[in-house]
This record gives sequence, structure tokens and C-alpha cells, in this order.
Amino acid sequence: MSTNPDPAPPAGPAGRFAREHRTAVAAAEEAGSLLRSRFPDGFAARPKGELGDVVTDLDLLAEQLVVGRIHERFPHDRILAEESGELAGDGGGRTWLVDPLDGSNNVVIGLPVYVVGIALCVDDTPVVGVVHDPVTGRTWSARRGAGAHGPEGRLAAPDRALAPSGPLLAWTQGHSVPRDDSTACVLKHALELRCRRLLQLWAPLVAWAMLARGDIDGFVGYRAEAIDLPAGALLAREAGIALRHLDGTEFGGGYHGPDTRRSFVAGRPEVLPQLLDLVDGCVQNHRPGLVPPR
Repeated sequence: MSTNPDPAPPAGPAGRFAREHRTAVAAAEEAGSLLRSRFPDGFAARPKGELGDVVTDLDLLAEQLVVGRIHERFPHDRILAEESGELAGDGGGRTWLVDPLDGSNNVVIGLPVYVVGIALCVDDTPVVGVVHDPVTGRTWSARRGAGAHGPEGRLAAPDRALAPSGPLLAWTQGHSVPRDDSTACVLKHALELRCRRLLQLWAPLVAWAMLARGDIDGFVGYRAEAIDLPAGALLAREAGIALRHLDGTEFGGGYHGPDTRRSFVAGRPEVLPQLLDLVDGCVQNHRPGLVPPR
């Protein structure tokens, strides 16, 4: 039985995409069972690219399973998957994004911090998002306009002020961002100095789920990866989280366009102005070529 049963769809627009939601939840949880059965030592890994990323045979097996389930039920939809790339659709504007194992680097070193992520976008708007944690068997999901739900019901980020010691934030940056990227270095270094803690989980969807549950105060991303962004952004937004670009303008959470459009600040509405001020101070003080001391 699913740990995140599909709530009865309400009348009107909020009831849309219920079938897609059920399919995504079932596929994510089936893939999670596969991953859990092979972790921590029932897989092989190899390098992926030249920037230190990895891919395991678990990524490939889970992706094949998820893509197969989605294609079986929605054969005309386009699918973008982390490892296998694009399965073309009929041009109807519906695109599924599949991250079968968000946290592969963690898995390789035996760290049980990884999830399965699935999203459906209509054009560039996320309408279904699912995050499943194979380690705990828990699932968090959302449909546009219908709220976010987890094992214990509807999610709503708690209304509370930031601690005097500073916010608890998560950080992510895209794989293509060089290690010496001056903006990333300055921003991350400044956040570490001014926050109570800055989490770097190597699994952005884990951070999105933590934010939606209220475990952390905010999430900052710099040129984030496209494949896992829509599921996490929708989950957070439907839980009451506000999302902005670094300059404070509204952030949609879609996957289109260059990664330079995927830098964001996310947090509860009552603390977002403080988070934006914190980030803005970092960005305004940045000068090209400036790298903070190690």
C-alpha cells in the first residue's frame, strides 16, 4: 500500500491530473523498493562526465522502471530522464521529468540520503511533483492547486520566526558550475558565515522535501539542475513556500532555458524577505574574480 495515498480530487481545476499523480506516486515507490533492495552494496558505479559526478546501475534500473510505467499509461507524453535523455512525445506540451536516483554520489559512499523524483510539466509549468525516500519508505507529492501531501496528510510549512543564531538553509548548485566560479564561492561562503547551518546534501530533492515539511528555513540554489527542479519547486510551493529569483522576482520552478535562469531563494513567506536581504547583500558585495579565503 502506498504511504502517500492520492487524496480524493476536489471539484474544479484542483482536481486535474489525479491519474497522473497516482501513476507518478506508484512508479516512484516501485523504483524506491528496487533501490532499497540493492543499497548499500548491491550495485556497480562508474564516473559520469569529467566533473566528479557518478552513475550507478541502480540509476539505470530505476529509470527504466519509471519511464516504462509512465510511457505505458501516457504513451503520447514526452519524457526527459536523467540518464537516458528524451523519449519524444506528440508535441502536446506535456513533459515528464524523471530523476530516478537523486543522490547517486551519496549512494556510492554508503550515505543513505537519496530519493526518487518525478514531475509532470505542462509547457514549463509543474503540475505534478513526487519525491519518494526509499530509506524510510515515505512519499511527498503535490498537484498544482491541490496542495502538497505526505504520509501524515497535507503539508503546511510552520509559521515561525528565524532563530537569533540565523536561518538553517540548504544549498545546491548545478553540476556544470566550476568549483572556482566566483559568484558561487562568494555566495556560499557568505551564507555559511551568516547562517546557523548551510546544508549541502548532494540531493536537492531531499532539501525541497525538508523545506516543504518545515525542517529547514530556506533553500538557495545557484544555476540548479533542471531535471529535479520542477518536482521540488511544486512540492514546496503547494506547501506554502515562496520562491524567488536572486533578485526577488517570482521564480516559476520550470525546466526550460539556460541554467542561469535557475538560481533561486525559497522560504516561508514570513522569512523570505530576510533571506532575500541576506542573499542580496552577498550578491551586491560580489566582484568578478573575488574568491573568499579558504
